[in-house]
Amino acid sequence: MAIGAEAFSSESKWMSGDWGGTRTELLDKGYDFSVDYVGEVASNLQGGYDHSNTARYTDQFGLGAHLDLQKILGWHDAEFKLTISERSGRNLSNDRISDPRAGQLSSVQEVWGRGQTWRLTQMWFKQKYFDGALDIKVGRFGEGEDFNSFACDFQNLAFCGSQVGNWAGGIWYNWPVSQWAMRVKYNLTPELFVQVGAFEQNPSNLETGNGFKLSGSGTKGAIIPVELVWSPKWQGLPGEYRVGYYYSSAKADDVYDDVNGQPQGLTGEPAKSRSSKHGWWLGGLQQVTAHDGDSSRGLSLFANFTVHDQATNVIDNYQQAGMVYKGAFDARPKDDIGFAVARIHVNDDVKRRAEQFNSQSGIDDYDNPGFVPVQRSEYNAELYYGVHVTNWLTVRPNLQYIKSPGGVDQVDNALVAGLKIQSSF
Repeated sequence: MAIGAEAFSSESKWMSGDWGGTRTELLDKGYDFSVDYVGEVASNLQGGYDHSNTARYTDQFGLGAHLDLQKILGWHDAEFKLTISERSGRNLSNDRISDPRAGQLSSVQEVWGRGQTWRLTQMWFKQKYFDGALDIKVGRFGEGEDFNSFACDFQNLAFCGSQVGNWAGGIWYNWPVSQWAMRVKYNLTPELFVQVGAFEQNPSNLETGNGFKLSGSGTKGAIIPVELVWSPKWQGLPGEYRVGYYYSSAKADDVYDDVNGQPQGLTGEPAKSRSSKHGWWLGGLQQVTAHDGDSSRGLSLFANFTVHDQATNVIDNYQQAGMVYKGAFDARPKDDIGFAVARIHVNDDVKRRAEQFNSQSGIDDYDNPGFVPVQRSEYNAELYYGVHVTNWLTVRPNLQYIKSPGGVDQVDNALVAGLKIQSSF
């Protein structure tokens, strides 16, 4: 970090600079203020549901404060974080890439979603005990902040953030949604920790007008995630491996059976109510090479898998794998290249129910507005090149390919050009 750097300095981590050294002084005293921006552009080059070429733009601002309470108040190993976010824009996936009757399972612009509005995204207090072995966090935050966590450098949602929240989003709320929660983490060894959480499951928090709702009205139950995280060194290179399980105590609708245990697609009766919902995940990230002996550069491999409740979840399993190479070119040591592929599988019972609805209505023409699209598996791939323009600005042009958008085979495979911009002010 360049102390005293002027605004727009390439060496500063902030676009507005160090404010004449004031920002570094505040950091030293425990005050870290941030304004972050993510903008994403996507254009359908070929294929998709609607072949009419267009470009869509969506973005997100995050305004945050991270306070080191040990420096500020003398509270040993304590900290507080507050973040307010705002999303706006439009998503190309909604009508160009996917059939609006089915929707794309992933999204070619991950930063879109959960309501284009202002939200209280983080408001938590964290305290460590026993020389940091025990770590307790309480307040408002999302599950993916601590559980099933993953980076978000890709623009396609299938490679960004906590994947459980993407495929069980009715109960697991990722950024920018927050809910009342508690997370307890215990370090078993320097490389291994276990953690468990309890999160309010309140669907009203998803509503656009409830971005700052603090009351518990509308709560349906709780979601309990538990996770084991191992962070070994392999030939001196870092890795991280996660395995976890989640349980939701809220009632959930069966995707196939009606209240009488008969196929809902044939009877048209309300869905059977199940008493709970569950699933598990497995993920790994490992750096495998160092570029010319420099461990800050090199190749990293990753993979993520999730499995969800067959009785209640539309997506029953998901697989993803990819790679990122940092500093491939000596002239651009901070640039990165990423490539990944993913498969998102729709529950076979959801497919059967759609077939039954069509059979009952007598509609077998896909182009008929009353036809219910039959969903199977959607495949996503992305290749990006991340240009480290300055320490406060990274630009990632990318190409995405989506096979069977929405898991609907009748929708043409789509080729999408994207551009992701990440900046800190």
